[in-house]
Amino acid sequence: MRFFISLLFICTCLSSHAQNLKAPSDFLGYELGTRFTPHHRVLDYYSYLSENAPSRVRLENYGETNEGRPLILAYISTAKNMKNREKIRLEHLKNTEGKGEPSIAIVWMSYNVHGNESVSTEASMKTVYELLTHKEESLENTLVIVDPCVNPDGRDRYVNWYNQYKNSPYTIDPNSAEHHEPWLNGRPNHYMFDLNRDWAWLTQVESRQRIKVYNKWLPHVHVDFHEQGVDSPYYFAPAAEPFHEVITDFQREFQTTVGKNHAKYFDANGWFYFTKEVFDLLYPSYGDTFPTYNGSIGMTYEQGGSGSAGLGVRTGTGDTLTLKDRILHHHTTGLSTLEIASQNAVRLNQEFKKFYQPKDFKYKSYVLNGNPDKLKALTELLTKHEIEYEWATDKTVKGFNYVSGKNGSVKTDNNTLVVNSDQKKGTLVKVLFEPNTKLSDSLTYDITAWSLPYAYGLNAIASETKVAAKTTTDRNNFEALNLEELSSKSYAFLIKWNSFSDARFLADLLNSNIKVRYAQNPFVMDGVSYDRGTLIITKSDNKNLPDFLDSLRSKALKHQKVVYPTSTGFVDGGKDFGSHSVQPLKKAKVALLSGKPTSTLNFGEIWYFFEQQLQYPVSVLNSDYFNTVDLSEYDVLILPSGKPYAQFLNQARMKSLKQWVRDGGKLIAMGSALKDFAKDKTLQLKAKNIKKDSIAPIPIYDHDQREQIKNEITGAIFKTKINNTHPLAYGYDDIYFSLKLGVDAYAYLDKGTVAYLDGNGIQPVAGFAGSDAQQKIAETLVFGVEKYGSGQLVYMVDNPLFRGFWENGKLLFANALFMVD
Repeated sequence: MRFFISLLFICTCLSSHAQNLKAPSDFLGYELGTRFTPHHRVLDYYSYLSENAPSRVRLENYGETNEGRPLILAYISTAKNMKNREKIRLEHLKNTEGKGEPSIAIVWMSYNVHGNESVSTEASMKTVYELLTHKEESLENTLVIVDPCVNPDGRDRYVNWYNQYKNSPYTIDPNSAEHHEPWLNGRPNHYMFDLNRDWAWLTQVESRQRIKVYNKWLPHVHVDFHEQGVDSPYYFAPAAEPFHEVITDFQREFQTTVGKNHAKYFDANGWFYFTKEVFDLLYPSYGDTFPTYNGSIGMTYEQGGSGSAGLGVRTGTGDTLTLKDRILHHHTTGLSTLEIASQNAVRLNQEFKKFYQPKDFKYKSYVLNGNPDKLKALTELLTKHEIEYEWATDKTVKGFNYVSGKNGSVKTDNNTLVVNSDQKKGTLVKVLFEPNTKLSDSLTYDITAWSLPYAYGLNAIASETKVAAKTTTDRNNFEALNLEELSSKSYAFLIKWNSFSDARFLADLLNSNIKVRYAQNPFVMDGVSYDRGTLIITKSDNKNLPDFLDSLRSKALKHQKVVYPTSTGFVDGGKDFGSHSVQPLKKAKVALLSGKPTSTLNFGEIWYFFEQQLQYPVSVLNSDYFNTVDLSEYDVLILPSGKPYAQFLNQARMKSLKQWVRDGGKLIAMGSALKDFAKDKTLQLKAKNIKKDSIAPIPIYDHDQREQIKNEITGAIFKTKINNTHPLAYGYDDIYFSLKLGVDAYAYLDKGTVAYLDGNGIQPVAGFAGSDAQQKIAETLVFGVEKYGSGQLVYMVDNPLFRGFWENGKLLFANALFMVD
């Protein structure tokens, strides 16, 4: 009897303690859903929960955004589970080795990856409170990890804007300013990157910090909470086709199990929803697919609303959609997910263990040769993902050759990278490295090709037999090189030009006012062959620079560059260093257009490229005040892709831009920015002339969508030919694999065609391209340069900086900045 009385007392105390926790509305001082909560107040509430329920809530600060906002995770479960949290984690990870016997389901819920899809962070607070006070039974065999805001910079950008522009009280009229975000919207992060497409590429600081913690847990279930258009009903699992072929039967089945549980609650409330449409499970860098390829049940939930909804908006049907409605819907699916995970904890653990059992993939090893800098860049990505890699020995390996597209062989040595699919992250390896992804349906939500050997510009073989390799190697160690040879007795110092790492080195040199020349023709010096683009740093050019040699040494060590000293400018073959073919590189002053009509994403890719990848200064010029800018202060102007440029490039502005180029400026136009230049009769660039009946008309009705995709390219990789004697292509072979995102087609330039598709190169080497679209892009320009007066127009039909992960395109963009002159 005493035992039961004591137990009753403890339960009463715990219940009383739980009930004493303040709901979000009570803590914040306003009813949840009547205003948007700034990020710092969200953190305050989570801190309050951890301080007042410390046995059941723990916070972890896992990083910081570009703008200095904290990134946190909240761990939530019963006091017993929280006390054993580390044991639970380790026992769970044993399942990846087939050894564990865990019984706890681990559910990770990510909120607000898109900053202006702001309802989810609000919903997270309501969901966590409900878990701790009224739904504790779901925590008995479940450990919940909550990321309340994946993208704090974007969220606060949206919240601050909305608070400035909303009516008081808010209006549901969709025409009012509060429902129309400006160009600098809240969806992306600081650098205008879509964090929901960065899980695999890890270009952004938020992604890189998150993956460290994610790999420590590898949850059974991962949910990404989103918003979509105002008039869209709620979307939840199961996902749409195509499902990637590696997704297991159980992962498919459990998506349906979860969806039916959600439907039960939505049906009871009369809420509209849809499943199995639009949002597929293919592209590997989403918050649903990436976890899926790591063994999770990865799901996207989409509530109607997004940045145009505000606190309330009138929908197309005349109904009113409020923030309170949106919170309730996300709250419902969040609790429903935890409920179904708790009910299936045993099976989730069993199937997770099965996922990590050895698989018989077709390709057992991926063997990669190429530039050491490119190999290093790839291994850095693999290390972040905890993907194992090794180095080959001297032998010959047979298999599918990525460059030729046929079976072939390659000789390997200790500088050859080997990535085996027979490892813990083997499924992820297959997805990221496979030559061409199998499509069960050609209607997809994103790009259909991303294979890393193409993205990194490496020669690769996919072998159907496992290639023997070793984890340690006697590969060249840069630190062992004798940099003392950079002495005052040297006439010049040479650096080969064939990777983006070389471009970063050059940018660092220029930023330090070290003068650099480059070779426009190949030459031989001291028995060593040097190709076009080779950097030449002469002692004479830098004679007035204090500590020149010390600075050069330190930068060579920093970038791990091999510097070849020479005692003369008299070459063994080719042009001497005093020749007109050896030109000084200009420390170019670069301007980048922002604002309408540019795409925030393409602008962000370029901005990030300069500041975080190349580390070279760039001035951002907004289109709102562009007329007041004196362009003569700049050497380079970059026009990102975006919406039609016709209004921005009016007759007067086009005339002034052409005059600026004629006077020596360099204009780099990307993607859709080319269209208006192609209409100018004084320029070489022209749209490809296509016979009217050669491309089928685009159908009008949605049910004809499968006919429409014949005219589309949804992110496919094409093998282009490239003229590597042109400065834009210095450092490349004669082939460049380009990721094509659309069907814009331009004829070859009369002079200056650098990369192009010929009549035989219209089928993608990977990914989907419609049959009519393939015909449209046959014999078209990919990259080109037009000489115009004393200046240059650089045309980039494809995007070499796509999402920051297309590593092999970065040198090309650097060439456009530094080499094209």
